[in-house]
Amino acid sequence: MNTTNLLINNKELRLLLQHQDSKVLTFDCRFNLAKSHIGKEQYLEGHIPGAHYVDLERDLSCPENPQLGRHPLPTPESWANTRSQLGISSDSKIVIYDDLENTYSARMWWMLTATGHKNVQILDGGFHTWTSLGNPVELGDNQPSPLKLEANVVGYTNLIEMQDVQDNLSNPIFHIIDARAPERFRGDIEPLDPVAGHIPGAINRLYKMNLNSDALFKSPNELRKEWHSLNLAPELIVHQCGSGVTACNNLFAMELAGLKGSKLYAGSWSQWCNHSNNPVATGD
Repeated sequence: MNTTNLLINNKELRLLLQHQDSKVLTFDCRFNLAKSHIGKEQYLEGHIPGAHYVDLERDLSCPENPQLGRHPLPTPESWANTRSQLGISSDSKIVIYDDLENTYSARMWWMLTATGHKNVQILDGGFHTWTSLGNPVELGDNQPSPLKLEANVVGYTNLIEMQDVQDNLSNPIFHIIDARAPERFRGDIEPLDPVAGHIPGAINRLYKMNLNSDALFKSPNELRKEWHSLNLAPELIVHQCGSGVTACNNLFAMELAGLKGSKLYAGSWSQWCNHSNNPVATGD
């Protein structure tokens, strides 16, 4: 997909919805890690007209498993079933949003594109920007129209497993970018996982650095300049975070900048630190 089509702004979405194209599906991915019910409640209290709710833990993850991480990816078969239940076909035009920073929507974007979907956009600024500009909202729930499960199940592309990261420690090939806050990366604090610190050799780039002061994505040129400053080939970058969610924001930002081919370690820190044989680094 052309990088200019990865994002959609409020005006463009408003016009798209006015056309009432049956192939356009809008998904609300708002979520709260501390209180998992809040995202659906916010959706019911007001969402972009026609949007369906997608839950991080129910739809975009399989059940938490310390050996796999806090938000393990569903199997390709399970994800294919979820897509069919959401009414997503191969030719659907998809727009995804969450509240402001587009972290959860970036997770859904990655899962769709990594399994071959071609027409997926993230709403820049999310629901917060949509309402701040006076756009209409809708109350209640919209149930999707399920489709027949597609025969061919597509696996995830550009996905890195824990074994790959372990092997990389002794034979470095790729570079790990950690999207968590610097204090978590350093190991000063750890509010969610049992061990503080980071994967040895990882580089810290907080996902919020991809956004400007209005929580909109920086321009492709600005992002390209910032990511180029790391002097790393895109295809040799592996993104991780706490549980494979905010890492997708970094991956999306690189794609937006035209720096294609980076990969995701979905298990991330929440998987890594739950295996006692994995080494842990602290500090910068």
